[in-house]
Amino acid sequence: MSENWKVTILSHVLGLTGGIASGKSTVGQYLKKSGYPVIDADIIAREIMEPGESTYSKVVDYFGGEIVNKDRSINRKLLGEIVFSDNDKLRHLNALVQKDIFNEMMERKKEMCERGYPLIVMDIPLLYEIGYDDYVDEVMVVYTDYATQLSRLRNRDQLTEEEAVKRIEVQESLEIKKNKADVVIDNNGTISQTIQQIDEWLTKNGYSSPM
Repeated sequence: MSENWKVTILSHVLGLTGGIASGKSTVGQYLKKSGYPVIDADIIAREIMEPGESTYSKVVDYFGGEIVNKDRSINRKLLGEIVFSDNDKLRHLNALVQKDIFNEMMERKKEMCERGYPLIVMDIPLLYEIGYDDYVDEVMVVYTDYATQLSRLRNRDQLTEEEAVKRIEVQESLEIKKNKADVVIDNNGTISQTIQQIDEWLTKNGYSSPM
């Protein structure tokens, strides 16, 4: 990743991360609803893999036509099943898409900084794994214990325990991320308890009045 993206800015850039089914998306949605710009790596990943995009072509060329739906869109469920059962293919998929995701994330970050938002949120599942922590001012980790994470993932995606474990283990563990974090949001409880923690952090840091 290029050092050219390290620009002097007045905005505070918060890196939001967690683990699969930890509740990170819930926190991101709440921050967005509260008026803060959220740059979502998952949304960007979907956008750059739309038909006609260069990333789409690279992914289809490597994985073949079997992952393409009748409308030419990528069958993300099938692609997920392929890569989460083969670590080499998962690494190759990341190699194909991560640079394009990074470049788009940095462009949007720059745009939001230029618009003068006091707080910008970068929602990135693999923040530590890929090194995005070098490009944010602070990292917030949404944490759940392993048993809760496993249960939520199985229920959400209708997975077997083996399938769910594989998807959790391709990411750095939440325990490690929790120890690295500047801010930890404990999402083992209710949504209202999680939101209370976010509101307390916003108020403590003077972000109660977004632009």
